[in-house]
Amino acid sequence: MEQQLQGNESGWWLLSHAGKLWLPKGEVPYGSANDFGLSGEKAHRIGEWQSESVWLVCKERSREMASVRQLLNEDRGLFQLAGRAVQLEGFYRAHQFCGYCGHPMYVSDREWACLCNNCRQRYYPQIAPCIIVAIRRDDRILLAQHNRHRGGIYTALAGFVEVGETLEQAVAREVQEESNLQVTNLRYISSQPWPFPHSLMVAYLADYAGGELKIDTSELLDADWFRYDNLPQLPPPGTVARRLIEDTIALCRSEHDY
Repeated sequence: MEQQLQGNESGWWLLSHAGKLWLPKGEVPYGSANDFGLSGEKAHRIGEWQSESVWLVCKERSREMASVRQLLNEDRGLFQLAGRAVQLEGFYRAHQFCGYCGHPMYVSDREWACLCNNCRQRYYPQIAPCIIVAIRRDDRILLAQHNRHRGGIYTALAGFVEVGETLEQAVAREVQEESNLQVTNLRYISSQPWPFPHSLMVAYLADYAGGELKIDTSELLDADWFRYDNLPQLPPPGTVARRLIEDTIALCRSEHDY
């Protein structure tokens, strides 16, 4: 899985460090390893995009390091590979030493894993599952502005799955905790890898079942029921949150446009 570059390898280059990517001119660089001074560096081939290899190099460049969010509007395949790169770099950086015995780790040459020669422990990248749910009430959709978001974006409710909890239980709990509402008719829609820092978003639609809206101010700045044809600023296209909102809009139009 890891190899030393000879210089003639070509493809797309994802140089990552501390959750950032090297994006000269705001783009993923394409060319040979020699073009970017990478000969002799260690690299991982993590997939293909546009029939070309995609390489991860765990290395920081002094300039033009940026968040993978900058690629949100790019092709979904490229965004997912960029997210994989950032998550793998973080995993390798955090597992240089064994958490059990403290000895140095080495990178597996067969799978995404780090191994300890001393106590034989094997570590894999961890993924944190989280749910996201769009809730409909007649011709309206519940949208919230989260404390962690900037720019006035309103989106669906979301939260991490807790230990010993099903995805469905997580939806009910998160909705109750953040909005004081109950939901019914839960339907799975899709999923999306979300590298902030290492999540998997599992997306649902649901219908309002009861309760008066009362937000948890430690999580949300604001939340309200918005009519489907009069919505606030939404998440960017390509995100699973935007898909949930658009699916809800389509349901509302099918029942309320005459």
